[in-house]
Amino acid sequence: MGKLQREGIWNTVISYAGIAIGYVNTILLFPNFLDEAQVGLTRLMLTISVMFAQFSALGFVNMSARYFPYFRNKERQHHGFLFLLLAVPLLGFALATGLFLLFKPVVVDYYQAKSPLILEYYYFIIPLALFTLLFNMFTAYLRSLYKTIVSSFVQDFLLRILTTLLISVFALGMIDFREFVLLYVVFNSAGALVLVAYTIWLKQFFVRPMWAGLRIIPIREMLYYGFFTFLGNISTTIITTIDQVMISSYSLSDNGIYTTAFFMTSAILVPARSILKIAYPQVADFWKDANMGGMECLYKNVTMVNLIVGLLLFIGIWANIDNIYSFMPDSYRAGKYVVLFLSVARIVDLATSLNGVILATSEKYRWDLAFNIVLAALTIWTNWYFIPLYGINGAAFASMISYSFMNLARLIFVQLIYNMQPFTWSAAKLILVAGLSLGAAYLLPFLGNVFLDMAVRSLLIVVLYGGMSTGFRIYPALNDWLRQQLYSLTGWKL
Repeated sequence: MGKLQREGIWNTVISYAGIAIGYVNTILLFPNFLDEAQVGLTRLMLTISVMFAQFSALGFVNMSARYFPYFRNKERQHHGFLFLLLAVPLLGFALATGLFLLFKPVVVDYYQAKSPLILEYYYFIIPLALFTLLFNMFTAYLRSLYKTIVSSFVQDFLLRILTTLLISVFALGMIDFREFVLLYVVFNSAGALVLVAYTIWLKQFFVRPMWAGLRIIPIREMLYYGFFTFLGNISTTIITTIDQVMISSYSLSDNGIYTTAFFMTSAILVPARSILKIAYPQVADFWKDANMGGMECLYKNVTMVNLIVGLLLFIGIWANIDNIYSFMPDSYRAGKYVVLFLSVARIVDLATSLNGVILATSEKYRWDLAFNIVLAALTIWTNWYFIPLYGINGAAFASMISYSFMNLARLIFVQLIYNMQPFTWSAAKLILVAGLSLGAAYLLPFLGNVFLDMAVRSLLIVVLYGGMSTGFRIYPALNDWLRQQLYSLTGWKL
């Protein structure tokens, strides 16, 4: 088993364990012990902190993946790379904090009328953003070292366990809501400290500046690349967060319902996020070695693995959507079609996931910026147009349009420039198999008990989807892997 596959499997296992805990938090705990506005507040704070951190990073998260292969030398402390990776973003954070304080009156005007609760916790966002930035930078550094499991564990598992503990304490009446928010910030900031400790434990915590290392890659080139990726990251951040920012200006309660539906679809992206954590530096190495054949093979394999898992999760969620909402207050059912629209966006993103990495690490990264700027503008316009008309469903529809257009544009560009595209006829067959499996689940009547219905409906989908996928050998590597697992467990050969 190769490093990519091994790390990808562990990341996937951790992510799905985290998703299970996240579903408990999002579906059972948050909606039933906090009101919709309070849920919307906690989600908006995280969203703003992510935006804050992205602005502060000045493109250096992507710079790590592109340039670290040239600096890698543990004996020479990687030529001071970690110092450079942290110093510039921390300077950016200082500048972003100044702007955050300067523009507070504008934020007050935007949220005062309909969502004043966010203004009570405005300053809580600053430390949350700082530790989000540090977490992102150390994740990028560890990813370049092919060490991705601990960061996945912290982000996808540990922080969610801490959240479960926190909301349980709140539900028992041991703390009030303000104390809840304070501890929520503390817990979500702790992940960065864990990664710092892990980096020290690996003996990779080299923060002494080594200016001689800049002769490897001129600082001007790195800053130039960082500037372009910074603009690209701003665009990407707008694409992924503007919906929550705009919905919250109408109602924090709507944002609570929207983000709950948003989280339901996050399980679909788990395979992509898990694999991309290790695939990103591998793509950079392929560019360094001019190994286009290896890159194209990785492109196709990542797409098929993402689609196999992502489509199964999508049809499983949608077939059980009414059962899932039965665990929440009725007001949350307003997000049902948010789940559908966002799920379609996720599937499109899965199917073309590596094209953004290929462009971001290539000499054509400027074109990726152009795509992102256009699409950021499209995202703002579609949300501005559809949210007043259709509310949270309009925001989800706008996201679906934006993600589909963004990935289609990148797909065509990579095909034209590098003569690579990720699809085979097997992808079309897999979509047909997913459609047939979902159709069969719809024909099954409700069994009278939510838990029984979810179990039987999900089992039916797994049996049909898995049976047809392996029976038709849609992805032969999957059949080979299953055959190896069966032999290792039972000694049987097929």
